Amino acid sequence: MAQHLHILGICGTFMGGIAAIASAAGYRVTGCDANVYPPMSDQLAALGIKLIEGFGEDQLKLKPDLWVVGNVVTRGNPLMEAILDRGERYVSGPQWLADHVLTGRHVLAVAGTHGKTTVSAMLAWILESAGKSPSFLIGGVPVDFPVSARHTGGDLFVIEADEYDTAFFDKRSKFVHYRPKTAILNNLEFDHADIFDDLAAIERQFNHFVRIVPRSGLLVVNGQDVALERVLTKGAWSPIERFGIAGEWSAAAADKDGSFEIAWQGKSHGRLQWQLLGEHNRMNALAALAAARHVGVSAEQGIQALSSFSGVRRRMQVRGHAAGITVYDDFAHHPTAIRTTLDGLRQRVGQARILAVLEPRSNTMKRGVMKNALPASLAQADRVYVFSSNLGWDASAVFAPLGARVRAIDDLDSLVSAIAADARSGDHILVMSNGGFGGIHAKLLGRLQSAAAA
Repeated sequence: MAQHLHILGICGTFMGGIAAIASAAGYRVTGCDANVYPPMSDQLAALGIKLIEGFGEDQLKLKPDLWVVGNVVTRGNPLMEAILDRGERYVSGPQWLADHVLTGRHVLAVAGTHGKTTVSAMLAWILESAGKSPSFLIGGVPVDFPVSARHTGGDLFVIEADEYDTAFFDKRSKFVHYRPKTAILNNLEFDHADIFDDLAAIERQFNHFVRIVPRSGLLVVNGQDVALERVLTKGAWSPIERFGIAGEWSAAAADKDGSFEIAWQGKSHGRLQWQLLGEHNRMNALAALAAARHVGVSAEQGIQALSSFSGVRRRMQVRGHAAGITVYDDFAHHPTAIRTTLDGLRQRVGQARILAVLEPRSNTMKRGVMKNALPASLAQADRVYVFSSNLGWDASAVFAPLGARVRAIDDLDSLVSAIAADARSGDHILVMSNGGFGGIHAKLLGRLQSAAAA
């Protein structure tokens, strides 16, 4: 009889991915979460995974063989307290994945403050296009795959390697569990102010990550990143290939059509013509190409695969058009990501107006840790709208350097009304948030369509 896992916090992208992988691997899976809602609830229901709303201790009667605990679960959670009182067997999601799925496989792990989801999706697509049928667990939904996680049973496993902590009982970063043979270090900045005191604390976790890559493995490292160089000076025992610098993996400046030449060790391996824009995505491509080469996919093959790469949902995703206005959805929630996203959009639209709409939603943003860097990160926008509800800082004061370009509004309906009133044909509205933002994209499109029809 199949072993039964009950997953606490199953509707998060990561834990939902573990549920899908466990189900494909032959386990009987059930789970619970505080809010059971689409799209993850639909994905899990399609797999025949029973979901329970809430964390009631009555779930003990399910008597699973093992409780798998997501990091959304804290002490005081009624089900977790009951599990502890009963002395039941429990494990974190990353630990379960490492012990039951990743062991014996070639793990390609993608770490970094920015770009993890995009690079993981690129790498999975390159390997898929090369016929290698990789398993993967990605923290977003790649457009080229119908799911964010799958288990093929093959040798290769691509995983988005998060530096966030593992569980309430394991404060190590998730990625130390994955034991990669190929590890991408994409970039490193301060983030997650709710669990890290400073950048040095995050660098320490990255050092732990580097220490578990074998000497037969490969570190693929952003050669422009000073913080990553500090991590490497603390010790590295694996070969290193750097990207973004001359003489190693490098990308020429993009032509007007967005294409660019890619070279390794000074030799050109081809020109990439694709849908994505921005310097950050050229760097992401180099990282994915280097990692794929480590498992036998040539740069030429990789470039060909990326030419048909469609991107990731919520990364500069066009949500719709109304009255000659385009509305985009992007996950950007850090000043660097905001700046690079806007730079990429500016390359695409030229002199057209960009209306940037920002929800500072992450724990780091709400605390105001990086608030002073936000105005400069929005420099490419013609208008800036900030959703200022539930912030621990004064948005109007912080964004004052942008002058009349910026408006801080703390009511969602008022925000939608203000944007719709300002927008005109030919504009591009870029909505940036790491959450659902109250369905603002659909509300904006509906308001714009109504105004055009009036």
